[in-house]
Amino acid sequence: MTEMDGGASKQPDATIAQLGDWRGTTLAWVREVIREADPDVVEEWKWVKPTSPGVPVWSHAGGICTGETYKNLVKLTFHKGASLQDPAGLFNSSLEGKVRRAIDIREGETVDRAALAELIRAAVALNLAAKAKRP
Repeated sequence: MTEMDGGASKQPDATIAQLGDWRGTTLAWVREVIREADPDVVEEWKWVKPTSPGVPVWSHAGGICTGETYKNLVKLTFHKGASLQDPAGLFNSSLEGKVRRAIDIREGETVDRAALAELIRAAVALNLAAKAKRP
């Protein structure tokens, strides 16, 4: 994994440990799937405010997705999700948007690991194709 900030991966580790419940376990699992699907992924911590610890953002040649935790769910928002094929039907939130799509994971729910990895790889491919078209 490439990091833009030496402490980038420590913030998600700390937040996962701080959550200490199913949301932390789910976020850790998501991180693992993303890293396996794209070993060159960049993980950053963004949008830190006094009222929010921020969120992990994964990118490769552009944004892939964010991983937000709420009281009742973990939300993976794909930056260009509307442009991705989703044959497994993982996207279940933000379906009305023209750009983003999200996967809301609630306690006790499972997500198909292979399908999520494929979405990550498709998002990276989309970013790389867009980058290749730029002059």
